[in-house]
Amino acid sequence: MTRLRKMMLEELQRLNYAETTIRHYIHTVEDFARRFNRPPDRLGPRHIREYQAELFQKRKLSPNSVTRHLAALRFFYIKTLKRSWSIAETPYPKWVFHLPTILSQEEVTQLIDAALTPYHRTLLMTLYATGARRAELTHLKVTDIDSQRMVIRIQGGKGRKDRDAMLSPKLLQALREHWRGLRRKPSAWLFPGNRWHTGDTPITTKVVWNACKEAAQRAGLQKDVHPHTLRHSFATHLLEAGADLRTIQILLGHRDLEETTIYLHLSERHLNATTSPLDSLKLKDSSPQEE
Repeated sequence: MTRLRKMMLEELQRLNYAETTIRHYIHTVEDFARRFNRPPDRLGPRHIREYQAELFQKRKLSPNSVTRHLAALRFFYIKTLKRSWSIAETPYPKWVFHLPTILSQEEVTQLIDAALTPYHRTLLMTLYATGARRAELTHLKVTDIDSQRMVIRIQGGKGRKDRDAMLSPKLLQALREHWRGLRRKPSAWLFPGNRWHTGDTPITTKVVWNACKEAAQRAGLQKDVHPHTLRHSFATHLLEAGADLRTIQILLGHRDLEETTIYLHLSERHLNATTSPLDSLKLKDSSPQEE
């Protein structure tokens, strides 16, 4: 480990950044240094601009991905090197807002039923029933399941925050069957890793990703489906069923209610709350060309 990498890592950990963010920031600075074959503390604004242009033009990254790369470099220069950072010299690209993909409840059913194994089926059910992120799912412990209060404790979520998620009776039954089916009863992790699910470490997020992708392919779904799609679907379906935004915010672990309002754009109940002005026009039954 180089001196600069160690300094940056210590600063990220001291500020309590998430593990995924730490890995991304460290990787970005290493990639930046490799691009110019120099230590990163010997590179300046000109190199950052060239790197940013390459991310766009050669690597074809999205504006949002480029912004995340620049955030990593900005952290390195300001927090690790204690240097200034000029937004004027290295402006962030304009953030692009995309509405997430949402599955209907029928499509969620198809996805879960198409799971490759019972283990994968339980993973998908847990994602949809709790709205958990895939990293949160992998770190669930047996002791996080509270069947008395019918909640699941999600520990160390995004922003290092704990929260309680609902535990549906149907999921509780599935988890009990999952437990009975394990060859070796885990002492800690709800979803233990290795091929036979008998390991002392949890599954990786890649296992969750592959379980979702394989099920989507087997179900013949044409939408771009990944684990986070089930989180978005969970929130949207709650809103359509009448849950208020504040409740959904708490269940998802959003820091700001504004993050949760995205589901107003996705809920059929809100989209269909009024009619299109076109429907109030008294149009002829056919166009002049057809008469």
